[in-house]
Amino acid sequence: MDYKMSLTPGQQAILDGKEGEIKALIMQTLVRFGDIFGAKKLVPVTHKDGHLVTSFGIGLLKPLFRTMDRIIAEGVTAQGKLTVDPRPVDYDNVKCNPLEKLVFDKILYSQQQRYEEQLKKVGLKDDNAFTCTCYLDEVGNIPKEGDILSWAESSAVVYANSVLGARCNRNSGMLDLFGSIIGYVPEFGLLTDEGRKATWIVKVVTTKVPEAQILGSAIGMKVMEDVPYVVGLDRFLGNKLNDDVKGYLKDFGAATASNGAVGLYHIDGLTPEAKKYGKSLIVPDAKEYVVDDAELERVCQSYPNMWKKPNAKPTQCFIGCPHLTYKQLCDWTDNIVKGLEANKKKKVAIRTILCASPDVADKFRATEGYQKLIKTGAKLTSICPLMYTNNPLTKGKAIATNSNKLRTYSVSRYYKTADLLDIITGKEGN
Repeated sequence: MDYKMSLTPGQQAILDGKEGEIKALIMQTLVRFGDIFGAKKLVPVTHKDGHLVTSFGIGLLKPLFRTMDRIIAEGVTAQGKLTVDPRPVDYDNVKCNPLEKLVFDKILYSQQQRYEEQLKKVGLKDDNAFTCTCYLDEVGNIPKEGDILSWAESSAVVYANSVLGARCNRNSGMLDLFGSIIGYVPEFGLLTDEGRKATWIVKVVTTKVPEAQILGSAIGMKVMEDVPYVVGLDRFLGNKLNDDVKGYLKDFGAATASNGAVGLYHIDGLTPEAKKYGKSLIVPDAKEYVVDDAELERVCQSYPNMWKKPNAKPTQCFIGCPHLTYKQLCDWTDNIVKGLEANKKKKVAIRTILCASPDVADKFRATEGYQKLIKTGAKLTSICPLMYTNNPLTKGKAIATNSNKLRTYSVSRYYKTADLLDIITGKEGN
C-alpha cells in the first residue's frame, strides 16, 4: 500500500504481514487513518487498557461481528484489558412492556450475547466492565498524565484528556480496539503539544456556580471541535480535583463533547495542564466567549421540546448520563429522600432511574443508602439510557433528564437539576 507516514522497522513488519494477516489489516487501517489526518508517525499506546464505545449487539452491525470473528480466529487480543460502554437493557430495574422487550431482543440488540462473548475473547476486563465512566476509581481504568490512549466514547475521551491530562483523539468504534491490539496510534491532533493549545478563551462571569450540563452545552455549541480555556470557573470549583469537582467536570465535559465536539478543555487553575502551563496554552489569536447568567438561560431556553405531547407531564426520568460517580449517587439519594420528606411523600412521583457503573452500583448496594433509595421507589441500573431510548417505542414516552447528552441523542426533555428533583419528589406545581 502507498502511505505517507514514516514507520519503524517493527511497524513495517506488522504491515507486511509478519505477525499475521489480521494484524496487517489492522495496521493498514491505522496507517490510512493517520494519513487522512496528516500524521507523520505512529506513537506507542502507553496506557494499555483500552475503552471501547461499541458495547451493544445491534443486529445491523454485521461487519463488526465478522471482523471480531476474524480477530478471534487468529488468536489476536488487545495488549491490555478492555472496558466498554454500558449495556443497553436491564429488565429488572428498567421495566419494558412485552412489545418493547421484543423490539430490544429480536430487532435492536439481537446480537448482544454473541457480541459480549466476542468482547471476552479479545480482552474484556470482566463482566462489570460495561460503563462510560471507566476512569472512576471503582472501575480502575485510569490513565496517568501524559499517557497515550486508544479510547473511544466522547465523554470518556474528553475526561481523560482534560481532567487526567492523558492524550487521546476522538476515535470511532473499532479504531479504539485496533489501537489497543497493535499498541500504536497515529500522532496528530490532541496527541500533539500544538493540538492541545486553546483557540478559545471562555470567560465565566456568572453570579453563582453554573449548572455543569448547561455551561458545557453552551461552550460545546460555541467552540465545536476547538479547545477552550475556561477562566473564572475556579472561583466556584476551587483548585483541587476532589470528588465533587470530578463529578462536575465529568458532566460538564460530556455536554461539551455531545453538544459540540470538544475533546479537550482547560480550566484555569484547576485541570493539570492549566495548572502547569497557565495561559501559555492559549494561542495568540484566540477567540473569546463570555458566559453570564443571561447567556446560560438563553442556551437552556433554546433546547427543543421533542415530546409527542409537548404539554405532557413527565412520567419517567433518567439520571446519570454519563454514569454517576459514587458521590453523586449518594447525593442524589439524600436529596430524593429529603425532598420526599419536605413534600410529605413516601414514593417518587415518576419512574426514577439512577444510572451508575456496575462497580459503583455494587459498592452502593452494600450501604444503607441503597436501602433508602429503594424505599423511595427509585431504581438503580447500569444501562446506557441512550441505548434504551434507541427503541422507537420509547419515543412516545415523556422522559425527563438533567443530562444534556441524553437530551441531544434522544427525545428526552432537559430539566435543570433542582427542577427535576422537584418533579421526582412531587413538589406541588410540578
